[in-house]
Amino acid sequence: MKKSRIIMMLGAFLLLSLFVFPLWNITLEAPQYPDPIGMDIWINKITDHKPNDIQNINLMNHYVGMDKIPEHMPEFDIFPIVIGVMAVLGIVIGFIGNRKLYLAWFFIMAILGTAGMYDFYAWEYKYGHNLKETAAIKFTDDEGNPLAYQPPLIGNKTILNFKAKSWPRTGAYLMFLGMGLAVVAFMVDKKDTTN
Repeated sequence: MKKSRIIMMLGAFLLLSLFVFPLWNITLEAPQYPDPIGMDIWINKITDHKPNDIQNINLMNHYVGMDKIPEHMPEFDIFPIVIGVMAVLGIVIGFIGNRKLYLAWFFIMAILGTAGMYDFYAWEYKYGHNLKETAAIKFTDDEGNPLAYQPPLIGNKTILNFKAKSWPRTGAYLMFLGMGLAVVAFMVDKKDTTN
């Protein structure tokens, strides 16, 4: 079997790591939490980074009027299906061995990834801006507008006395590697064809 086909199939297979490893992590650091608290975001759930982290985040959120971290979202039903279909499709494309299809698979994954990141941003925006009027504690800016508590999409951000960190986790890195391998498969096949 040609090297390019094996590389393509390996890249597609790496998508399945999203069923084993978390995709993303959000962590909050503050003086009152010497050990940072956080949550790991998977393709089908949100879990504590350490025991009771989500409970502590929900407790803080309650006082400023934020919603609880959801136990379930529609995306948790959709994402596993999309990842499963794309993994199988990529493996089939590897068997077919058409380099144009390698690139097509990569671009479809890039579009789906961009849509997923936009969805994540929209959830963070709603989560950090939809504050209950009945909040026990209300913080406002210099003009009297309520402060928002949206964590960063990626990177670090200071929110009051918290440092919020939002970074990819193992599953995301393996997915990016898998996507990159599709491009490598394209280049290897192109090189082998021209020799």
